[in-house]
Amino acid sequence: MARKRFGQHFLHDPGVIARIVSTLAPAHDDRLVEIGPGQGALTTPLLERVKQLSVIEIDRDLVAELNRRAETQPGLEVIEGDALRLDYAELARARGGPLRLVGNLPYNISSPLLFALLGYSQTITDMHFMLQKEVVDRMTAPPGGRDYGRLSVGIAARARAEHLFDVGPGAFSPPPKVMSAVVRLTPRPPAFAIDDIDLFDRMVTAAFSQRRKTLRNALRAYLSADEIVACDIEPTLRPERLAASDFARLSNAAIARTER
Repeated sequence: MARKRFGQHFLHDPGVIARIVSTLAPAHDDRLVEIGPGQGALTTPLLERVKQLSVIEIDRDLVAELNRRAETQPGLEVIEGDALRLDYAELARARGGPLRLVGNLPYNISSPLLFALLGYSQTITDMHFMLQKEVVDRMTAPPGGRDYGRLSVGIAARARAEHLFDVGPGAFSPPPKVMSAVVRLTPRPPAFAIDDIDLFDRMVTAAFSQRRKTLRNALRAYLSADEIVACDIEPTLRPERLAASDFARLSNAAIARTER
C-alpha cells in the first residue's frame, strides 16, 4: 500500500516503464542508481540491462521486500535510507566511478532532492527522473514565460534540463491528481562564472520572492540601481526577464561591492 507521508505513487504502466528504460539506454557496466524503487516496477527491467543496480528506499516494508529479491538477484544492492541525506560521492567511490541516477521521485521532496543531487555534479553523469509535470515545466522554462522562476534559474546554473515526455495519472497506483513528466538532467559547469553559488541562490530567491517587484526594489539589499546598470541590466526589469547568466553578473557584482 502506498504511504501518503512518503508521497508514494507506484508506476505500473509497462509502456511508460519501457519508454523510460529505452530513453535511459543503460550500458551493461553503467553504475546505475535508482531512487525510490517502490515495488520494483522499474527495478526489474533495469536489472536485465546492467551488471549491478543500487536502489535507495526509505520505506522499511519495501526495503524488506527488496532485500528478499536481492537474495536471488546478486546484482541488486539495496540501500535503506533517505535519498536526501545520502553521500553520493562516497557511493560513487564504492561503485568505482560516476553514477547514473534514475527514479520516480516523491513529489513532496523533489525540489530539495534535485538541488542536493546537483551538489554532487562531479560524481553524477546524468539523471532521468519522473516528476510532477508542473515542476518539469518550471525546470525547463526559458526566460520571460509564466513558468520561469527561481527553480528555472537554479537548475540552469547547474545542469542542462530536457523535458522528455509526459505521463498521465493512470500510469500510477494510486493515480496522482496531476500530470507527470520525465526529465533528463545533465550536470555541467555553467558557461558563465558564478563566484559564490550560495550568494547567487540567495539573490535569485530575493528577486523572485515577489515577482511583481522590479530588480531595483527586489535586490536593494545587495545592489544599488546604478550597480545593476553597471552589469548591463536595466533595474526596472522584473526578474523573469533575466537569464541565469544575468543573475551571475549581479551576484558577482555584489561580491565586488563588499570587497571595496
